[in-house]
Amino acid sequence: MDQKLDTLEKKALVEIVKLIQKRRMEGTAGGWKDFLTSYDKKFGSSLSDPARRSKDALSSFLKTFTKEDDLKFIAKVVQSHLNRDLVEQLKKTSPDDESPEQRLVRLTLQHPQYPLCYMFPSSDEGWLVTKLGKSSKKMTSNIMYAVDCEMVLCEDGSEGLVRLCVVDRNLKVKIDELVKPEKAVADYRSEITGLTADDLVGVTCSLVEIQKRMKKLLSNGTILVGHSLNNDLEVLKLDHPRVIDTSLIFKYVDEYRRPSLYNLCKSVLGYEIRKKGTPHNCLDDASAAMKLVLAIIEQRVDNAVPLLQEDVAETERARLFLHRIPTKVPSEELHGVIPGDFTIEAKAVKRIHGDNYAAFAIFSSPQEANQAFESVKGNQSKDSYGRPQKLVEFQSNAGIIASLYVRKMVCDEPSNQIVVKKRTFEGEENAGVSKKHNIKWINEEEKIADTNQCKCEDHLKLIERLKRELREKDFQISMQDKNISDLKKKVAEMKDQKSRRR
Repeated sequence: MDQKLDTLEKKALVEIVKLIQKRRMEGTAGGWKDFLTSYDKKFGSSLSDPARRSKDALSSFLKTFTKEDDLKFIAKVVQSHLNRDLVEQLKKTSPDDESPEQRLVRLTLQHPQYPLCYMFPSSDEGWLVTKLGKSSKKMTSNIMYAVDCEMVLCEDGSEGLVRLCVVDRNLKVKIDELVKPEKAVADYRSEITGLTADDLVGVTCSLVEIQKRMKKLLSNGTILVGHSLNNDLEVLKLDHPRVIDTSLIFKYVDEYRRPSLYNLCKSVLGYEIRKKGTPHNCLDDASAAMKLVLAIIEQRVDNAVPLLQEDVAETERARLFLHRIPTKVPSEELHGVIPGDFTIEAKAVKRIHGDNYAAFAIFSSPQEANQAFESVKGNQSKDSYGRPQKLVEFQSNAGIIASLYVRKMVCDEPSNQIVVKKRTFEGEENAGVSKKHNIKWINEEEKIADTNQCKCEDHLKLIERLKRELREKDFQISMQDKNISDLKKKVAEMKDQKSRRR
């Protein structure tokens, strides 16, 4: 481990330390700031930004971790950076030989979220791990297979594989298999998977058998393609470094969040991958991911896509996000907690003890979702992005007193924006109003919409600026304290010298 840390560039070490800070991990010398206090007697923790610390300081901090779980975590992050460095080094040594497929692999590995998303517990029992070879032909292979999985929610809060689909670049089906879950199932997520317990009766194919078939496909340095592929690899218990993730290589114009497969299909491929409220089709999703990659490779489409405002606004407002749900509460019981007619889309959420999960309550319209939120009883607050949420307490069918959070997907619209929209509609209905007047109202509405869209970004920038100013002030105060301490010492020494002369 120590040797691998010494080979990493400072930029990678900074990212790892920041990740450890977010997880509040502590080594033998404590957390990052505790370590700095003992490591640097001069500045201590006043200069706590990892980017402003030396490579030796960052590496020394990482070497203070000794617990097995911590070492596994750091080893995985380090390995993801080494994989990224290996791909980047290949491009540097042979820049003219990089194929479009290899370029997309490199872009996936270079994405800031890659180290965190693809940090699997692959040292655990039951995982299949493939490795990159420095001089191997596997590094330059352009063979691609697209993967998509359907998962159920297990009773222990983990996800279990129930269906796997794999297609090649010609969209020929290589694998389409139902899989018997390894653990007891709490929720089949029929609204998403389209599967029920009856569909799995008589299914004998196991995860181990699926891994053996995948190993054969990956034997020649295959590139795996998928949308949010890390979720599929995790349920497959498969750690493979050569990946193209369409949620990472595509991006919205002027929007940070990762694009959905639905929006990418509509923006790039020009079709809807599924109708609203219908279950996912594993085969369709795998094929769509491959089509998106081929659109970049063969048609050279731009990877920056427009945000479909109408679709996003409508679908987002028609959902409520339910989180911190105890795993002991099946998703079916959520209908007794949240009022209204809705379907449940549940997904496992990683927790330290794996005792919670999250779900979406999907309504037929934004109005119904809003009415359900207003009707549910609970303490209302706002999350860090200003979205309204309520803490709801309830009694489960098993008699357990539990709680969960119900949150809107978007911030409430300001009243002035609603008024403008109303006037626009009135103007459209009034035949006596000129077209120029209508355009004026529309332009004003767009300006207000743009202003509201930027508010969150402005708030985040303000927070970051205040944090930076606070760090600078802390540093100045620390330096002033040090100067005062030095002056006091000098004064004491001068007094001591005078007393000796007398």
